[in-house]
Amino acid sequence: MTDPIADYLTRIRNGYMAGKKVVEVPSSKMKVAITQILCEKGYILSYKVVEGTPYNTIKIALKYHPQTKMPAVKQIERVSSPGLRQYAGVENMPRVLNGLGIAILSTSKGVITDKEAKELGVGGEVLCYVC
Repeated sequence: MTDPIADYLTRIRNGYMAGKKVVEVPSSKMKVAITQILCEKGYILSYKVVEGTPYNTIKIALKYHPQTKMPAVKQIERVSSPGLRQYAGVENMPRVLNGLGIAILSTSKGVITDKEAKELGVGGEVLCYVC
């Protein structure tokens, strides 16, 4: 696998499309940081890092609307890839859905959202868009 972040996002997207309640993905520090942001912003219910013998996994509880059963995540897409990295400075920070969605960035201050990066005055690699 050449792009583990794209695989992570695809597993979440496929879980929502299949109507799953829980999705398991292989764990890494970057994936845990992205999952934590998704949980804080209300795109997923909860997550738990499960320690295993061959490798650790993240169990992610997906979130749906109670009456309509619509997924909380309408769109989740990878922006930067290993072959073509996408960077954004403070002055040209991307806006997702005119501010209704979030962009997740990898910066020198850690993995943060676009709004937090503007407040801190840092730019970085744009990992994905979520709305």
